[in-house]
Amino acid sequence: MIRPLLAFAPILPLAACSGGDDAPVANAPAANRVVLTPYRRDPPMPTNLPDIVPVRIETELGAITVALDHKRAPITTANFIRYADDRRFDGTFFYRAARKRGRPGEGFIQGGIQHRARLMLPPIRLEPTTETGLRHVDGTISMVRSTSNTAMGDFTISIDRNPGLDAHPERDGDNMRYAAFGQVTEGMDVVRRILAQPTAAQEGTGPMAGQRLQRPVRIFTVRRIAPGG
Repeated sequence: MIRPLLAFAPILPLAACSGGDDAPVANAPAANRVVLTPYRRDPPMPTNLPDIVPVRIETELGAITVALDHKRAPITTANFIRYADDRRFDGTFFYRAARKRGRPGEGFIQGGIQHRARLMLPPIRLEPTTETGLRHVDGTISMVRSTSNTAMGDFTISIDRNPGLDAHPERDGDNMRYAAFGQVTEGMDVVRRILAQPTAAQEGTGPMAGQRLQRPVRIFTVRRIAPGG
């Protein structure tokens, strides 16, 4: 049984983005408009998940399909599905584009709930890459830390290798980093388009300085799909 942890203190500055309210997008296609429903106080933790859970992330720039590795990252996968099944990702944004210096086509994008209180579920234990055996390679989806050893409802997708997001416990300091838990199977062209969006040079603090998107990319829906769907 997966037991959420009950306390946390944010590590990364997940500042709210401009236009980050929960209103539906007026010019979105009807099939993709965000319809907000009240969230359950304590939605059930998903059970009986298969080893690989396919999920489609529909955004205003196109769809991204990911295969979540429940076999190797069971805690993180179940947490992501819990948010998705309760529709807490619907109407959120990709709000960060972290481009590598000198290699702007590489890096990662970040999206999710941005620590908005109405969307939060209790944090889970972080599953570091040293535990799962997964690594941050091209197309890896991973959960962002809330504290040094917990995660909640924000996630990244890597473009090219990002070994700096892997755990390095042999190094001094806090080096558990992010929790890789799956791989993009379709839609890397969409991921790259999000990475290429303009960022606000004067916005963001700490690790996010200069990485906030000027116009965050709306996530319409995040849903489980049938294998091969």
